[in-house]
Amino acid sequence: MKLWQKRFLITATLLVITSSIVLGSVVQDKPAVVTGADLTRLTPTSFYFKGQSAPTQMRNTAAARFGAERFVIVGLVDTSGYSAEVRAKYEGFFITDSPIKINGESLGTGAYGFGFSNDGKMRVMDLAGNDVLTVSSTNDKALRRPRPLTMTASEEGIRFYSRRDYVVITAN
Repeated sequence: MKLWQKRFLITATLLVITSSIVLGSVVQDKPAVVTGADLTRLTPTSFYFKGQSAPTQMRNTAAARFGAERFVIVGLVDTSGYSAEVRAKYEGFFITDSPIKINGESLGTGAYGFGFSNDGKMRVMDLAGNDVLTVSSTNDKALRRPRPLTMTASEEGIRFYSRRDYVVITAN
């Protein structure tokens, strides 16, 4: 084999290996909805908000993976022990272990309360009940069977639904 053929073969091999690594990392970073035992393992059984701890409604929880060890975990809680004022805006918990964007607005790492309102907004609050972020939600009239809470993968990112209303979560 001639010297130029060896160099060509080595260069081609290196290009294939480099392309595989880059393509593998792109595929790996695609957001995915977590289900089954992994969802159960990630979800807290109760959540503290505004001076009280409430049990999680395990059937109404969802999580998404953004990369190897980056998660967003959401769930509805039993708000019956809270005042009517708190129940009007607080539905459940929203936990993210890395910075994310919700409908293009940045949200830092942390544990939060959330609620969807009747006027087409999703509110994110700190654990003391103070507003941190408010974004407009989209109403999905084509959704066949709306659930109280769910997540689905889409081209834009992860859609986080509360009944027919949703926001899009993306990695920051």
